[in-house]
Amino acid sequence: MSVARIHWVSGPVLRARAEGSFHLREAVRVGARGLLGEVVRMQGDDIAIQVYEDTTGLRPGDTVQGSGLPLAVRLGPGLLGNIFDGLLRPLSGMASSHLEPGLREAEARFFFEPVVAPGARLAAGHAFGTARSGAGLLQPCLLPPDVEGECLSVAPAGEYADVVPVCQVRGAQGIVRDIAMSHVWPVRAPRPVAGRLAADRPLLTGQRILDSLFPVALGGKAAIPGGFGTGKTVLLETLAKWCHADVIVYLGCGERGNEMAGLIEDFPRLKDPRTGRALMERTVIIANTSNMPVAAREASIYCAATVAEYFRDQGLDVALMADSTSRWAEALREVSGRFGELPGEGGYPAYLSSRLADFYERAARARTLSGAVGSVTLIGAISPPAGDFSEPVTSHTKRYVRSYWALDVRRAQARFYPAIHPLLSYSENALDFAAWWREQGNPDWVELRRRFLTLLDEQARLERMARIIGKDALPARQRLTLLCAELVNDAFLRQSAFSETDRYASPRRQTRMMRALSRFIDLAERALGAGIEPERLAATASFRRLQRMGEDISEDALEQFDALEPAMEQELAGLTAGSEAAHAT
Repeated sequence: MSVARIHWVSGPVLRARAEGSFHLREAVRVGARGLLGEVVRMQGDDIAIQVYEDTTGLRPGDTVQGSGLPLAVRLGPGLLGNIFDGLLRPLSGMASSHLEPGLREAEARFFFEPVVAPGARLAAGHAFGTARSGAGLLQPCLLPPDVEGECLSVAPAGEYADVVPVCQVRGAQGIVRDIAMSHVWPVRAPRPVAGRLAADRPLLTGQRILDSLFPVALGGKAAIPGGFGTGKTVLLETLAKWCHADVIVYLGCGERGNEMAGLIEDFPRLKDPRTGRALMERTVIIANTSNMPVAAREASIYCAATVAEYFRDQGLDVALMADSTSRWAEALREVSGRFGELPGEGGYPAYLSSRLADFYERAARARTLSGAVGSVTLIGAISPPAGDFSEPVTSHTKRYVRSYWALDVRRAQARFYPAIHPLLSYSENALDFAAWWREQGNPDWVELRRRFLTLLDEQARLERMARIIGKDALPARQRLTLLCAELVNDAFLRQSAFSETDRYASPRRQTRMMRALSRFIDLAERALGAGIEPERLAATASFRRLQRMGEDISEDALEQFDALEPAMEQELAGLTAGSEAAHAT
């Protein structure tokens, strides 16, 4: 084991003189308390170390002990349903409200049942058994991606600690490896897959503006930039509750402690709308709040990605919510400054862009080593200072994501939720999902989506004109455009997270709503041609019913759309006929 002596300390950064061989990115233990750190720079026998815990009390002469291994986390059946810090150390059930320096991982016990027999040939990443927790959750036990060979022995069914070897595998070189229910994996090394697959289907979120206008691919990547108070955290929590993912990994990276406390208190009480069981059973929460060591914030984002890839390797669809990547970038900037590196744009290090790319490239829909198909979808919130979307973190992130959901301060102030600006947002994958929507019974989805976006774009142009000459001075057709755009905003894009009926919308319900709105626009244009003023259309019962259909028509009452559309056609046809008769006389 290599040893070094500290000769310089500055916050989470220290320098030490090596008395043995170290390698870059090696995990180390620092001082008498065994603080966890990582070698990040080497120059001769002088090594620079980034420490992931509070370095108070360290002094020159203290020892640094190398592990010979890269910074890694333990992956296994004890992840689901639990809360961890940024280095994947358990926070659940702690006696103290603060982490003790040098904390090691705790052991957990599970009921193991083998699914292979001695003599079987095991491929990398394949399951060799199952583990059942006390809560009844059944999870596969996977071979590490770098282990394959013949099964020499396997433990009988029974309860074991997750770090105790339960299987022996002999590899091609005759090397025998002891395998436990859990294994370690370096956080900065993406877990290998057999191959990447096309992103040809969306990750359903239940939010109409996202699923219908700006969808994110299953295995894709999305960014949510927004200034203070625009609802980034609320939107991420809503997505975590309602998106169609098998596992949720929620990362609170540098967020305020009270926000994470609310999340940690709320999630265990929530029911999974798909299974009726506790939502926390399929959730992993990684909490690295703003008062925790800043260097651990930098590592937390890689820990979260590694956890997500572990569940992907089980053939599951995983959604990783990172709140927020701006706080992670600030940690990069602070540590970089302590190393004395030359700052780049906005004071961030010159490698900010490549680090963002490394993170977002871990999103994928892939065929795993075991032959299953799984995915990791990355959704990162961004907190640009003063809501400036041209700042470095936002501008660099736009280069690597395919879905961009820009939150608008004015919409948020108007209590419009979700406050996503439809003209600043985009989805580069949207047209790839036309075939999927056709399978869901909406062959006109592309045209409906284009019609809504065109209408909203026209609304923005007309509102600028109306601020100059007044809305009443606009021609009737332009006033109708504003009326229809307002209806699309209120009836379709606005969605209450607190409403039992409206907080989630299935693809079938979204399709019926889009068709009803499009039909109303067609009928309104016909009525306008017959001389009906837009203000009379806004006073109809059909207009009011469309405004409230998200609240009034629930998922199990979609047949009400069958009565809504004929009633709407009858009412507007009556207006048109009456106007034509009046003109005839």
